[in-house]
Parts: sequence; C-alpha cells; structure tokens
Amino acid sequence: MRGALLVAGTTSDAGKSVVTAGICRWLARQGVRVAPFKAQNMSLNSFVTPDGAEIGRAQATQAAACGIEPTADMNPILLKPGSDRRSQVVVLGRPIADVDAMEYGAFKARLREVAVESLARLREAYDVVICEGAGSPAEINLRAGDIANMGLAQAARLPVLVVGDIDRGGVFASLFGTLALLDAADQALIAGFVINKFRGAAELLAPGLDMLLGLTGRPTYGVLPWLDGLWLDVEDSLALDNRPGQPYQPHALRVAVIRFPRISNFTDIDALSAEPGVLVRFVRTPAELDDADLVILPGSRATVADLHWLRQTGLATALHARAAAGRPILGICGGYQMLTHTIHDTIESREGQVQGLGLLPATVTFAPEKTLTRPTGHAYGHPVAAYEIHHGIVAIDPALALDVVSPQNGPAGEAKGPVGDASGLQRFVEPFLDGCRVGAVWGTTWHGAFENDAFRQAFLTDVATIAGRPYTPIPGISFSGMRESRLDALGDLIGQHMNTEALLHLIESGTPPNLPLIPPGGAR
Repeated sequence: MRGALLVAGTTSDAGKSVVTAGICRWLARQGVRVAPFKAQNMSLNSFVTPDGAEIGRAQATQAAACGIEPTADMNPILLKPGSDRRSQVVVLGRPIADVDAMEYGAFKARLREVAVESLARLREAYDVVICEGAGSPAEINLRAGDIANMGLAQAARLPVLVVGDIDRGGVFASLFGTLALLDAADQALIAGFVINKFRGAAELLAPGLDMLLGLTGRPTYGVLPWLDGLWLDVEDSLALDNRPGQPYQPHALRVAVIRFPRISNFTDIDALSAEPGVLVRFVRTPAELDDADLVILPGSRATVADLHWLRQTGLATALHARAAAGRPILGICGGYQMLTHTIHDTIESREGQVQGLGLLPATVTFAPEKTLTRPTGHAYGHPVAAYEIHHGIVAIDPALALDVVSPQNGPAGEAKGPVGDASGLQRFVEPFLDGCRVGAVWGTTWHGAFENDAFRQAFLTDVATIAGRPYTPIPGISFSGMRESRLDALGDLIGQHMNTEALLHLIESGTPPNLPLIPPGGAR
C-alpha cells in the first residue's frame, strides 16, 4: 500500500502524538514501511539524529515505533521558546534565527516549502507517512500562515482525522466545533474522528457517535480507552501537570527535579521514574527539596533566566545549603551550567557575564553554533551513549575558588580558598561523563544518559549510599525494553479499538468525496 494521513487534534495534548505513534507501530507490525512526520513542532524536548540534526523528541519516538532511525525530514521545523514571545527556529535540524511571533510570519512562505519538500522525500522513501498536526486545525486566527495542519493537508492533499480528548469533557462539541469552524476547502479533507482517553463502557457513547455522524456525515474511526503507564517522551511541559503519580514507597530513593519556567528535555528523567524503588517528583519551592535524596537541575532553554528564577525563589540558597551538607545534586546541560562559577552569555540571554551558583569548578561560554552530537563514554565502569544539545561550552578549571559552602565562607562568589586548600574543606574534582564531580555534586551536558541501564543503577546506588537510603537496584530492568512495550501497547490500542480496515482504505484512497459542509465555516 501507499499513502499518507494527517492526525489532527481539537487541542494541544489531545493525544495526537500517541495516536500517531500507535498507528505507526500498528502499520509497522503489518509489514508496512512507515515513517512519521510533523511539519512544525513547538517543543523544548528535542533529540539528536544520528547525523547530528535536532528534531522534536516525539518524532524520534514515533520513528522508534516505525522501527527506523529518525531524520531531520521527520520534523523539518522546530520552534524552541526562550521566552513568552521569542523562539529559536530550527530548520532541518539546525537553528537559523531567534524571532518573536510577528517576525516569524516573514519565514512562513519559505518554511511551508521546506515542510512540503520534506514530506515529499519521505513519501518517496516509504510506503506510508503518518503526519501529526500541531495544536488545533481550528486556530482560525493563524490559518492564513498555517504550515502544520490544514495548510499542510491542502498542500499535500492529505486525508485528516481529528482526535478529541474525552477526559477533558465536551468532546462532541469540540469535534463538531473544530469541523464547523473550518472553511469549505478544509472541511472537504476532514474524513472523520477519533475519541481518545475514554474511561467506561464504550456502548454509552453510541448515541453521541450516531448523532455526530448524522450532523457531520463523518464516522468515528475509533474510541481509544484510557491506558495507564503511557507517560512516554511527552513534548509539552504543560503535560507535567497531568503526569501520573507514583505510589508512595516509604523506603524509596527520593528524587526532586526542579521545574524551571523554561525546562527542557525533562524526558531525561523518564528512565529514573521507571526504576523500581525510585520516587520522582517535579518541584518549584525550597521546602520540596528537604526530604530529597537527590536534586536534579534539568535542561533549560533559558539558562540565565532560569538561574535568576532559582535565586528569586530561594532555591539557590537551598542548593547551597544542600551542597554544604554533602547531599547529592546533579545538573544536566542547562542545569550543569547553572552550577558553575561563571557564565558568559552574549547569545541566549545576552546578559554578558553572570555569576553561577559556584558549586562546580568550571566556566561557561555561550557559542553562536549549537553543539549537536551523539557522544559515547564510560562512567562507573559502564558504557554510556547519550546526546548533546547546547550553546554553552563548559570549561573545567579545578583552580577556581569553590569553598563557597564551607562554614567560614559566604555565598557564591565570596569563597576564600581554592579546592583542597587550607580552608579545611578537602574536595577533589573527578571526571563525570563529559563534566565533573565535586563531592556530592555532579554535572554533565549529556542528555539521555539514564537510559543506559547499568550506568543508571550504578549512579543511583552511589547516591543512595551518600544519602543513607537502603536502595537496591533490581537486575534486568531495561528502559529500552520498557519503551518498546509501551509502543507495542499503543499499537495494540489501534489494532483493537480502531476500525483498521477503514483506516487503511483512508490512507490509500484519501478523504471520501462529497462530504457534507457544515456551517458556519462550510458556508464560506
């Protein structure tokens, strides 16, 4: 078979990413050569392809669902917000500009061509391409410049399914309203609906499904039940608000992850959450650090701004007290940069020299070119494969004065002596991946390191020893195997709860002709 499909949604987080991944996995298991595609993605969770291109993390996961390596064509345009108004624009895996919402409009015509060309290349290389929309196709204020939803569907003549999240309530109104707001040309490409995250007896929906069909002339292709345990490489930090809780474990190793305003690549923590005996939570206040065995400063799209936020909230003071007490802290990428002595940034924040937290003996200089690599190395005697995404270049300098947390020294920047001098606080700088460790403070720019099972468990064992926590890793835990089982569960969800015969026909043949047009949009 050959064809393509666009999976749109009534809202962000309606389930477009997981439905797309599920369709990809189901098709791959049928022997179809399938690839994912998202023309434009706004996300701070990204990934590096084998050839060094940066794309959305969700598309990398969808590629895994297809059983293939990700490429830049699968997400040709990635927007990475650095503030409420400005975003870095990444095109075919490389950043080209930092723009605000109004400036971005000037790029739209060229970027539409880039997206269409990427999709065309994928359609030549694979039998089927499953495309994911962005936000909602009914964002009529943005329709003129749209390149991710109906603008793409029109350019490539794609049939469209609209996914609605019934767990939010009002799903029938959302599905009908999304269709009704579209103009006639766009409505002609909407083939039907998918209801997602349903809890309860599906037969209770039958009257509503029949009425929706009668009102729109379009069928519902499936009602997908709520499925626990699908916390999988989510791309929107807003989804953290709905992150499934972990059961209380009195003797669990407690990990507190600081939720920066511009947190990025928080998927680094997923592998820790999957580890039995480890309890992970995202935190915003100093009090939430009190009972943590390990505090993680994750990545950030706005390192300097989020460092200021740490100080404003009192978290910086809490981190200094924690380091003074020898309690474990880990910084990853932007979080690592915050732990250093000095940050020189004329690229991202453009603030010039900024004082870091001073907990690690290093300086950071932001470079115009972004580092995008897939490094490998060893730590705790185990191999580690990871990826890097950063402008900040960290230089380790053990001679820096770091005794900022000893009793006789003041706050960061007021240390009286270098590492291991006569101040009485003996510290030794040890290598850690590409970064360093001083006492119970670690830093690295490597993302995805915790997905390496043996390294993850060895690191957690070290943390537990320092924290005095009786943590014992369970042999045989495989995070990659867990991810595969979740993708298989998504494929099962599609196979068992969607009309797959109708789905295959839609992919091959496109949207049926002469579907009813629904006012008010259909009257235009």
